Amino acid sequence: MNENRTCHRGKIAVLYFLLSIMMIGLAGRLFYLMVFCSQYYMAKAEDLHQRERTIKAARGRILDRNGIVLADNRTVCTISVIHNQVKEPEKVIQMLCDELDLEKETVQKKVEKRSSREVIATNVEKELGDKVRSWGLAGVKVDEDYKRYYPYDSLASKVLGFTGGDNQGIIGLEVKYESYLKGTNGTILSMADAAGVELKNGKEERIEPVAGNDLITSLDVNIQQYAQQLAYETMEKKNAKGVSILVMNPQNGEIMALVNVPEFNLNDPFTLDQNLVSEAARQMAADQVASGMDNQERRNRMWRNSCVSDTYEPGSTFKIITAAAGLEADVVNLEDKFSCPGFRIVEDRKIRCHKVGGHGGENFLQGMMNSCNPVLIDVGQRLGVDLYCQYFEQFGLKGKTGIDIPGEAATIMHKKENMGPVELATVSFGQSFQITPIQLIATVSSIINGGRRVTPHFGVEARSADHTWIRELSYPIGRQILSEETSETMRFILEQVVAEGSGKKAAVEGFRIGGKTATSEKLPRSLKKYISSFIGFAPADNPKVIALITIDEPEGIYYGGTIAAPVIADLFRNILPLVS
Repeated sequence: MNENRTCHRGKIAVLYFLLSIMMIGLAGRLFYLMVFCSQYYMAKAEDLHQRERTIKAARGRILDRNGIVLADNRTVCTISVIHNQVKEPEKVIQMLCDELDLEKETVQKKVEKRSSREVIATNVEKELGDKVRSWGLAGVKVDEDYKRYYPYDSLASKVLGFTGGDNQGIIGLEVKYESYLKGTNGTILSMADAAGVELKNGKEERIEPVAGNDLITSLDVNIQQYAQQLAYETMEKKNAKGVSILVMNPQNGEIMALVNVPEFNLNDPFTLDQNLVSEAARQMAADQVASGMDNQERRNRMWRNSCVSDTYEPGSTFKIITAAAGLEADVVNLEDKFSCPGFRIVEDRKIRCHKVGGHGGENFLQGMMNSCNPVLIDVGQRLGVDLYCQYFEQFGLKGKTGIDIPGEAATIMHKKENMGPVELATVSFGQSFQITPIQLIATVSSIINGGRRVTPHFGVEARSADHTWIRELSYPIGRQILSEETSETMRFILEQVVAEGSGKKAAVEGFRIGGKTATSEKLPRSLKKYISSFIGFAPADNPKVIALITIDEPEGIYYGGTIAAPVIADLFRNILPLVS
């Protein structure tokens, strides 16, 4: 009996001992958590009771060279509900449906959903957002946000680009300079109880947003507007599918205007078939629908910057490059004699001049003034495939220009090993290969500016809204692609083309103009469709502006010297006082 009692007491003692150890352990653990981990668990508890909302940063503006705003911001509102804070759900649902013109079923699902926050609507005009806020209904939050706004609607639409619902750039300069423009969002931190209801007297912390930087561009609103007006008039008058005009400073590559009509409204970029002022453009849109092309592909085409992303056969404007190569290689001079019977036989091919009866006897200068195919074919043959390809690469035509717009296309050219006499002949006067308009104007600029390769660009400077941070965007002048002597000779030749040759309709009284016409036949040749173009510069002795126009499939008379050159003359007549 005594042994049993002793054993029982021993078990109790052991149990007390074990309980004591556990209590000491628990006390030690509690002490550790309260003393050494207090900050950690305090932060965790605070996180459970915090509600975080984003304060959107204002996106940086885009301005022209004179400080005129091309892309700005408008204050809009984001309206949301916090389920645990809603006290009158039926009233909240009805109010949101009435004010925001939304379906009751959609709003009801969001209001009744047990989540920390449900967005009801974004990009709500500020006046309407203020009206929703004035109801003072618990659980309804109205946060101010920013929406991109373009004061000039469709002006330079394919250059500026636009932003999406998240205010991020999608195309054009908006996406290229996203890192400068986007800014840094801020936050609002508020406290809520265990049920998720925001505490009335709880503190609210704000981390203020940092606005994006402004982008100063080389665009000139006045030049862009006038060029766009001329492009639309030409498109309508000639029933063309489209018209492009590029205006640039040939000395440094700064682009003053880039027009691709039809343009689209930057404030309504997803609506199809905008500004189709010609029957040809409307028919092209109808053909896209008939072919089963989906709407997104049609939008991509509407947004496409053809000056940068599309290639074409340049035709006779490319004779500038052949002439410059011939002069630089010393295989031709201005007084060299040629004969044009209206064609050249190259191997088994009869390649015609645009003048069926031929130009007869002429020197090289006259051949350029007459835009004579046989003369340029002869210069190409004198150069030969190896030397011609060498100059093609030396002039920068094989690569891209490096323009600060996404989606630049590269030149499509014969491989050297596949070029025979016929291919060399056709390339010499601008056929059987393709380049972009931006590549053509950049290369011609380099030929007339003294021989320095330039990088075409829009970005000039990025700076903070308060001007405390400024970064100049530099585009170093490239290598010397030909001699100053050859450049001077080319300026003289091209001035004569306008003064007395095929480009006479580009002449502007009181100004020395140089330039070259082109009429290139599109593929397939059997369709007899053309691109008419003219590239011109002024003043001819010291160029400060160069412009290129392309007219896609003009109706009726389609010669570049007849329909494209006068447009550039009109443009120069109005803008030269601004740039000279």
